[in-house]
Amino acid sequence: MSPAAVSLGLNGGAMSGNEDCGIREVWSHNLEEEFKSICELVTRYPFVAMDTEFPGVVARPIGEFKSTADYQYQLLRCNVDLLKIIQLGLTFLNEEGYLPETGVSTWQFNFKFNLTEDMYAEDSVDLLQNSGIQFERHETQGIDRLAFAEMMLSSGLVLLPGVKWLSFHSGYDFGYLLNLLTNQNLPVSEGDFFELLKMYFPAVYDVKYLVKSCKNLRGGLQEVANGLEVHRIGPQHQAGSDALLTGQTFFKMKEMFFEDDIDDSKYCGHLYGLGTNFVGSSNSNGSSNSSSSSASSSANTTTTTSTTTASSSSSSSNAGSNTVVVNSTSSISSGPAESSEANATEQQPSNTDSTEETTSNGVTS
Repeated sequence: MSPAAVSLGLNGGAMSGNEDCGIREVWSHNLEEEFKSICELVTRYPFVAMDTEFPGVVARPIGEFKSTADYQYQLLRCNVDLLKIIQLGLTFLNEEGYLPETGVSTWQFNFKFNLTEDMYAEDSVDLLQNSGIQFERHETQGIDRLAFAEMMLSSGLVLLPGVKWLSFHSGYDFGYLLNLLTNQNLPVSEGDFFELLKMYFPAVYDVKYLVKSCKNLRGGLQEVANGLEVHRIGPQHQAGSDALLTGQTFFKMKEMFFEDDIDDSKYCGHLYGLGTNFVGSSNSNGSSNSSSSSASSSANTTTTTSTTTASSSSSSSNAGSNTVVVNSTSSISSGPAESSEANATEQQPSNTDSTEETTSNGVTS
C-alpha cells in the first residue's frame, strides 16, 4: 500500500464521496478560505499532483507543420485558447509521499462554466456529467478565473523551484494553467511555451513520461496505477481523484523503478507528447528551445469556424489564423461543421498505444 493510502487510513477500496475521501470541494464562496489553508500546507508538503478537466477537443490546426510534435502543440494551443477549464485538482504530498494528517489532502477547484454560452465537445461533457460534475452549479457558483489566478500567483505554489509538480500526460493541463495565470493565449511557438512553463513551474514530473523507463508499465493513468497496485480514491473523471491517483502513482513508481531517486537531468520538465526537451538550464546541444519549436507553423492559412456562440466566436479569432473548429457544441449554430475528413491523416492529440484510455477531455492519457 502506498504511503498516501496509509496516511488516509484506507484499505484500497474506491470511495465515492469527495469529502469522505479527503477531497475538498472549492467553489467561489470558499475560494479565499481554502487558499489560506493551501498556503500554510505547501511549505511542508511541496509535491503537488495536478489534474484538470476541460470540455474536450473541438478544433484542429490546418496548414503545414515542421514535425508531428509541432502539430501536437498547435493542436493543444488552439483548443486551450478556444475553451475554458472546468475543474482543477491539486493533491499535496511530502518528500516521502505521505499526505497531510489533517484529513484533507486534495482540493478540487470548480470553475465557472456555462453550457449555453461556452464551447465544448458534447461527448466529453456527457462523460463529465455521468461522472458527477454538476454543470448547473458551475454556472451559478463556479470560481471566477481571474480571482483564482490572483490567489494562485500569491500562494507559493508557482514561480518557486522548491515546489515539485506531478502530472500525467499533462500538456493540456499545463496549457490551461498557463492560460489562467497569464490571462493570455498560449505562445505560438512551442519553445516559448516551454519557457513560460519553466518560469511558472520550474520542477515538473510527467508520470506518463516516466513510464517510458518502466518495464511492463503502459497505458493511461488508471492502467498504470493498476499495474502498480495503486487504488483509486474518489470518483474517476473528476480532477481531484485523478490528481490524488497521480500523486500516489508517482511515489509508487519512484520506489519500485527508480530506487527512490529520479534523475532530474533526464526526467524533470519533460511533458509526454510535446517537444523533445524541457527548457532547463540548457539542452545537451546547447540550445534551450525544443527542437520542434516553430514561430509560425502555417502563416498562409485562414480561420474557419463552424459552431460557435456569441461569447465563443470572439475566442475563435484569438486562437490563431490556422484553426478550424471541427467538433463543438453551443447554443447558436452558424452552419454545418467543416468536414475533418479532408485531413484524415493528421494526428489527433494522442499517441498510438491502442491500450490507452481516452479521458473525458477527448485526449488519450
